[in-house]
Order: sequence, then C-alpha cells, then structure tokens
Amino acid sequence: MPEAQATKRRRSGKRALSTRLITVAAIWSVLALAVAGVVLVALYREDSERSFDARLDVYVKAIVGEMAAGTPQEPVEPGNLGEPRFDLPASGWYWSVTNARSGEMIYASQSLFGDRLDLPPLSGPGDLRSTISGPRGGELRLLQRKIIFGEGVAYLIAVAGDAAELQARVATFAGRVALTLFVLGLGLVAAIFLQVRIGLRPLAALSASLAAVRQGDAEAVDEDLPPELAPLAVELNALVRSNREVVERSRTHVGNLAHALKTPLSVIVNEARGHPGPFADKVSEQAVLMRTQVDHHLERARMAAQRRVIGAATEVEPVLARLIRAMSKIYRDRDLDFALEVTGAPRFRGEEHDLEELAGNLIDNACKWARGRVRVEAGLEPDGNARQTLVIQVIDDGPGLSPEECAEALQRGRRLDETVPGTGLGLSIVVDLARLYGGSFTLEPAPSGGLCARLVLPALDDAVRPQRHG
Repeated sequence: MPEAQATKRRRSGKRALSTRLITVAAIWSVLALAVAGVVLVALYREDSERSFDARLDVYVKAIVGEMAAGTPQEPVEPGNLGEPRFDLPASGWYWSVTNARSGEMIYASQSLFGDRLDLPPLSGPGDLRSTISGPRGGELRLLQRKIIFGEGVAYLIAVAGDAAELQARVATFAGRVALTLFVLGLGLVAAIFLQVRIGLRPLAALSASLAAVRQGDAEAVDEDLPPELAPLAVELNALVRSNREVVERSRTHVGNLAHALKTPLSVIVNEARGHPGPFADKVSEQAVLMRTQVDHHLERARMAAQRRVIGAATEVEPVLARLIRAMSKIYRDRDLDFALEVTGAPRFRGEEHDLEELAGNLIDNACKWARGRVRVEAGLEPDGNARQTLVIQVIDDGPGLSPEECAEALQRGRRLDETVPGTGLGLSIVVDLARLYGGSFTLEPAPSGGLCARLVLPALDDAVRPQRHG
C-alpha cells in the first residue's frame, strides 16, 4: 500500500511538471502580449493625437492666412477652410476669432450657430492645447493661438474638433490589436503545449522503459535517449545490475547458511537415534524442531531477498494450474473435485517460486480439510490507489472455522487439529511472505460453507480477458 501511494505521488508529480511548464510559459506569454498590446495602443493614441493636433494647426494657419488679406482693424472673415463640417450646425467642428483684449467674438464658424466656445484663458505666448466641453455637450480637442496684427491689435484664434472621432479611431485600433494578440496568444499557448509534450516525450520513453524492466519485459533500460537523459538511463541500468548482484549474493549466503546449519543438526539427530533413551529422544525432538525453525527463518530471509528483485513478473494461471494438477495426484485417494477460475490474464509482481509457495500452502491446506471440492479463484481488483492488486481465493467445503479460530490459525506453529499432519508453519509463512510483498492474507468463512483463504498481492496492470477453467 505505501508503495502504491508513492507511485501515485510520482505519477502526479510528473503530470504537475508538464502542467507547471505549460502554465508558467502560457502566463508569461499572455502577460507579454498584454503589455505589448497596451504599448501599441498607447503609441497609436499618441500618434493619432499628434495627427489630430496637426490638422487643427492647419486650420488655424488657414484662418490666419485669410484674415491677413485685410487690415489689422478689419481682417477678412475666413471661409469654410475646406471642411464642410464647419458650416453644419452642431457638427462638432468649430472655430472662432475673438478680440484678445475685449473678448468680443469677431468671427465664428456657422457650426456654432450662435453659441460660443468655452475657451480657457491663454497666458503667455505660444499655443494652448486642451480638451473642453462642446456647446451641445461632448468632448472637443482645442487648439488656441494668439495672433498679433500690426499696431498691437491681437486676436485669439480657436479651432476645436470632435474628440469622439479620435477616441473612436483609437478604440477601433485597440479592438483589432486585442483580436490579433488573442489569436496570436492562442497560437503561442498551443505551440507551448506541443513544445512541452514533445520535449517531455523522452522522459515518457524512459519511464516506459523502466516500467518494462520492473515488469520483467526487458532486462535493461533503453539508453538510446537524448544526451541529457542518457546518463540517467546508464545509472539506472547500473542500479538494476547492482540490485540483482546483491540479491544473488544474499541467496548464496542463505543457501550456505542452510547447509552449514542442517549438516550439524543431521549429525545430532543421527547420533541421538543411535543411542536410544529418553535423553536421545528429547535431543532428537528438539533438533527436529530447530531444523523446522531454521528452515522457516531461512525461507523468510530468502523471500525478503527475492522481494527486492527488480523486474520479477510471473504469470498466475500456469502456476495455479500446475499446483492443482500436483495436488490432484497427491490427494487422489480423497477423490477431490478441483475447480480453477482465472479472470483476465493477471501477472504477479514477484518471483514464480514465491507464488508457488503462497498458493501451494493454501491449496494444500484446503485439500486437507475439504470434504469433496476445492475451488481456486484469481483475478485483478483495484486497491483504491489507481493500481491493480492480484486477489487469489482458495475455497473448500470443509467444516470451516469461526472468526476466533481463523485468527488463531494464522499464528506461527499453531495447529487446531493435531490429527492432521503438518508443522503448523504453512499459513504463517503465507502471512509473512504476503506482508513482505506489501499484500495481505485473511481467513474467513465461505458463503457456501467451509473456509475461504483470501490472498492479496501486488500485480502488474494488464488488459482483462475473462478465462474460465474447471
């Protein structure tokens, strides 16, 4: 279970890596495009205002030119200046000429239609550019200039244009820029997504290669990767080789220890049998017990070593079918009816010998107690952590056990019925080995009577195909 949770965290971490890369790049691109859009609109607004003011300046110069055709006291009244809107009432385009001293309006465009521009005071030489409210509402952009004709006669010339035109142009440009940058942003996000996916593809290939090694489908990780990942693949292969060497050395040491202990025990037993008597019988009894315990603990050490082998995988169905054939021959005098049902094609994430040890103990125990039928079921079930587990159930039609007796039967060396041959270590070995693999083993009453031994082990995720044997 802890291993499954760790694997889930690793998988979610991988997804988070690609998500973080895409999210950060997308946010940066959107911000950059937004800033670029604001800058472009600001530059366009500034250029449009400059162009609008230059247009107003042309009209002021045209008014001055026409007025200069007369005398300083009686300047010539300007015409429409080539802009028809100066002749349309309340068109938004206005001009006026007022006396700088008295403030009397001398001339005005027909568009004012008797109204007057609300001109701000002009202090000092030079032009005054400002924004004012028009006679009928609305915003006007104003250019005001003081012109001095001969003998100190001064006039204030004001030309105002509808600022809504300027704002409309800027708004239109801003909308086009926003649409263009939006499309460009979508394209950039899509390109970023593809770049991250393609860029992380070698990592996915490395993960798949490592998974193949872990599942026993390959001997080594594929090292044909980009230069950035190739050293990692080399180190992983070195780790796999080192793991196998350590396990092999552990097996060798366990085997040597087994031989080193069994030989003296055999000598003690033989010597005791050669000298009959109570003392010899006691020595022989304890030596046999010591051999049983040595076998148990050596087997557990061997199982712990094998549990850590990388790349071990075992097909479940052939092992169970072979065990049933062996048990049918061993218990042929009992005339037992065996049934095997395997759902899908499950694979045990461990070594074949361990699966034989686990299932063999359960089937053998069921054969000892069954009245006439032993049923073996195997299949995959989810474990709640996005992984599959291998579930093996061995069901017999024997007398069964109560819940208290089920718990007692799993204790090491405990035998509920001394008339049935055995050491009482078989089920405890199953419990220990199942725990070493991160699984579990339970005994419970079978729904149809008898006993159900349920074994949960780690599995390799494969496609499920229903298969039945019986």
